Amino acid sequence: MAKANGSVVVDIERCKGCELCVPVCPPQVLAMSKNLNIKGYHYSEVVNENCTACTNCATICPDGCITVYRDKKIN
Repeated sequence: MAKANGSVVVDIERCKGCELCVPVCPPQVLAMSKNLNIKGYHYSEVVNENCTACTNCATICPDGCITVYRDKKIN
């Protein structure tokens, strides 16, 4: 079975920096930024392109700040 590829988009202005998404990401795609958003929180950011589209991060996010896109496979 082939691995799915995906991409993660974080709405950094809505993120409150709870850090719940970081440990649930198996390929460690997310990390907390050293920068602050407009509300003064360190936000989650994408640090690599190894997303498997598992959606763990989007599921656990209490504020719905994360969207995961699954790449279409062309056969």
